[in-house]
Amino acid sequence: MEVKLDKRYPLDVDARRAWQLLADVPATAGCMPGAAITEKIDDTHYKGSVKVKVGPANAAFAGDIEVLALDEASKTLQLLGKGSDRSGSSASMNLTATIEAGETAETSVLVGHAEVIVNGKFAQFGGRLMVQVSDMLLGQFVDNFRVAAAALPVPQAAPAVEPAAAAPVQAADASAPASVPVKAHEINALAIFWHLVKGWVAGLFGRRA
Repeated sequence: MEVKLDKRYPLDVDARRAWQLLADVPATAGCMPGAAITEKIDDTHYKGSVKVKVGPANAAFAGDIEVLALDEASKTLQLLGKGSDRSGSSASMNLTATIEAGETAETSVLVGHAEVIVNGKFAQFGGRLMVQVSDMLLGQFVDNFRVAAAALPVPQAAPAVEPAAAAPVQAADASAPASVPVKAHEINALAIFWHLVKGWVAGLFGRRA
């Protein structure tokens, strides 16, 4: 089963810091609930995992991530992720994400296009439910992305005076992290299911009304 998603998310952070975070693949992956980079093979290949929790039971998907494109000029990241679990279910995602300028210098927009293919037991949910679940997960991802990007140092404006007359500028702390890690919790499938049930009930009564 294949699901295609096209999303635009406004960010209350400038495009420079948003791109700094997006270009950091491990940090960006850490913004996705339950996801994490477990191993770096080289600059374009990584090993990753996704944890799913359903009540007291836990499941883990292991897979590979390949960076297909990383273009600073257009602020675009394209990656391909593939994974599977012990039950034989598998999923792949071809994601293209771009940072666009916002209406002001202090804002930007995260634009994403994703093609998701799911096989196995998760494909039984159907396209409509998969889209709803994906929307929920992407919403949590963007919330984490906003927090992490806003925590990065604000870019310094160019000095308005000649360099010789400018006041000495204190050197940046070399120990400061390039990005702010976000703690990734397991995806709570039970909470997602309950959310979908409530949405279905609300839609049912809405149609009857």
